[in-house]
Amino acid sequence: MLMPKRTKYRRPHRLSYEGKAKGKNLIINGEYGLVAQEGAYITARQIEASRVAMTRYMKRLGKVWINIFPHLSRTKKPLEVRMGSGKGAPDHWVAVVKEGKVMFEVAGVPEAVAKEALRLASHKLPIKTKIVSRGDHNEGR
Repeated sequence: MLMPKRTKYRRPHRLSYEGKAKGKNLIINGEYGLVAQEGAYITARQIEASRVAMTRYMKRLGKVWINIFPHLSRTKKPLEVRMGSGKGAPDHWVAVVKEGKVMFEVAGVPEAVAKEALRLASHKLPIKTKIVSRGDHNEGR
């Protein structure tokens, strides 16, 4: 599971996922990409499930780039604890994904295989996504 190496004093405020992504909104490494069409928190488990779905379908051919990382900790207080007495302990880690962010990139496999792998990965995510190719996506910028 993905999480930061150094996690001391990590009880941050919530970050907004509204608006458009400023960075990582172009396909840089691969030939095909999976673009977020809305903002959300993507958990480390969802990222890992997407990665496993892609690599299994591609039979470990080609290359996969993951452009999102769960830096933000989400906290939770234990059950049946009264209000107050500080913020809860970190429960899980999430990546803040905004609209237009290229989350995954794929290269080194035929177009049909890449698109099917990205489609399978998109089913593991809680947001609407779009599969784009390098030429079509990067031209409009």
